[in-house]
Formats: sequence, structure tokens, C-alpha cells
Amino acid sequence: MLVLVTYDVNTEDPVGRRRLRNVAKACVNKGQRVQNSVFECLLDPGEYTQLKHELGRIIDAEKDSLRFYKLGKNYSGKIETMGCDTSYNPEGVLMV
Repeated sequence: MLVLVTYDVNTEDPVGRRRLRNVAKACVNKGQRVQNSVFECLLDPGEYTQLKHELGRIIDAEKDSLRFYKLGKNYSGKIETMGCDTSYNPEGVLMV
């Protein structure tokens, strides 16, 4: 299933900036960055659960937020872009 992961991490202090880097790194390992704090991740249910758990351990729940949008397997008609589109094929090879 395609999952859109978005986050907002408070970066007012060095600890927050470290959390931001760690959240981004965890997302990069599972998907493709499509905007600064937005990733498209093609995951099976187990990987989805694992990613949520990993990100939940990184963030400070009192200062940061995560949002997960499950677009499912038939996602191609659910995505529209405008402007500069740096699209990719989520089912293609992901180089890390």
C-alpha cells in the first residue's frame, strides 16, 4: 500500500533538530521524499506498523506531530500534482 507520511518537528533547540534528522532518515529508508516533510512510502502492513513504531520512538509527542495517509494499492488515480513535478515510480527500484 502507498502511505503518505508527513511530519512537523519542533526545531527550536538542538535536540529538536536531531529529532528532525532522525525522522527524515527513517522515512528515507522506507520511501521517497516528495516535499520537505512529506514522504511517499510503498509498504506492506508489517512495514507500516514498524515505521509507525520507529517514528513514534523518535518524536516528542508534546512538541512534534506525525500524520499517516493510507492511499492503499490503487493509489495512481488519487495523486495529482501541479507545478514542478519531480515524480517517480513508487513501484520501481528504490536506491538508498
